Amino acid sequence: VQLQASGGGLVQPGGSLRLSCVASGLSLDYYAVAWFRQAPGKEREGLACISNPESSKYYAEQGRFRISKDNAKNTVYLQMNNLQPEDTAVYYCATPRVRSCRSHPSAMKYWGKGTQVTVSS
Repeated sequence: VQLQASGGGLVQPGGSLRLSCVASGLSLDYYAVAWFRQAPGKEREGLACISNPESSKYYAEQGRFRISKDNAKNTVYLQMNNLQPEDTAVYYCATPRVRSCRSHPSAMKYWGKGTQVTVSS
């Protein structure tokens, strides 16, 4: 199983980014995927999760972030709007040990390598 997160980069405050997480070795028809982030010196934080049948849960930043998926592409997305400097972090996707959504990092079985998001003017 591999999860490949991408789409990070440098963006100005107020800007947007869409992160992608491509899963291989498992089908999003059956497994949930969650997004986390970790800022320097802080704990890894759960942001959102999407499961099948399609059900989204938000643990932070609801209203600015939106999770979605394309089962045909086995890809989960995180659309992030109105980004602020405090959103600067490494963003990770992960799959829970169970097929339903979980928000805590200890509940995840597989992790992607992360993608850096930097919000700065």
